[in-house]
Amino acid sequence: MARIHISSGSRFEEEIGYSRAVVDGDLVWVSGTTGYDYAAMTIVDDVAVQADQAFRNIAAALAEAGASLDDVVRVLFIVPRREDWEPCWPVVKRHLGKARPTSTLIHAGLQTDAMRIEIEVTARLPGKGST
Repeated sequence: MARIHISSGSRFEEEIGYSRAVVDGDLVWVSGTTGYDYAAMTIVDDVAVQADQAFRNIAAALAEAGASLDDVVRVLFIVPRREDWEPCWPVVKRHLGKARPTSTLIHAGLQTDAMRIEIEVTARLPGKGST
């Protein structure tokens, strides 16, 4: 199977030189995704709303690859502010509660101060590998 590159249409992908997701074999890697609404190129201030938008962006990339959030096996969360993590818990559970992937949280600065959460996932294509 050839490597497949998936773009969200974000100008950042073209300007910086990366893909929103890459499919290689039976795995899908989705790059760090923030709460930008890429259609409007806007981001709201609320961290839970940003997390929800990030998951919608991730879900769109996974769908293009032939997977869904239920196929996620690993997730990495990055938040600049510790106090922003807990408000995201219900959003995370809503989107990943069925998959229950491994999870890591890092506190670090993001590209802009407007970005309050970044999420990166790895998923296995359905019907591939072990269940």
